[in-house]
Amino acid sequence: MAALSAVTKGASQVMIVDTQQDRLALAEKVGAIPIDNTEGDGVEQVMELTGGKGADRGCECVGYQCCNLHREEVPGLTMNNLVASVKFTGRIGCVGVFVPQDPGSEDKLGRVGKMPFDFGMFWFKGQSMGTGQCNVKAYNRFLSKLIEKDKVSPAFIVSHELPLEKAPEGYDNFDKRNEGWTKVVLKPGR
Repeated sequence: MAALSAVTKGASQVMIVDTQQDRLALAEKVGAIPIDNTEGDGVEQVMELTGGKGADRGCECVGYQCCNLHREEVPGLTMNNLVASVKFTGRIGCVGVFVPQDPGSEDKLGRVGKMPFDFGMFWFKGQSMGTGQCNVKAYNRFLSKLIEKDKVSPAFIVSHELPLEKAPEGYDNFDKRNEGWTKVVLKPGR
């Protein structure tokens, strides 16, 4: 959805870094450049595509459950990769979910809502950041009009529609990042 938003707003080049092939394929469908990070070289690929300058903007869309290449949670990985791959004075948006505490986290800092963050390089590069939940009331009319007028069609991201009683199955598959489980919509009374 971040790729669709960037393309819709007129970004000249949109790159999506991920290790999940199904999400990369969806990003490519909306005109983004898919960058497969299974080898851990996503930052280098972004830098190469931008002539060594870095992206103008970056968006963290994963949150505290970001995983490394070994499928281990590393809460600060995506944020630090953005600091490395966004240009000097660039801006980082953070829409992934970070919570004040996650008592079940395997990460000691994650349990208390913290993460290691390369603030020194963030400061040195003069980057800025915006975070938080979307102000839905500010955007819902505008976005619904885009859908109504066939300017955007976000339904492509939905991989499964399940009855409410299958919610545990949906969450389990999505949480395990099983192939093909990109977005689940629950349909009560179905």
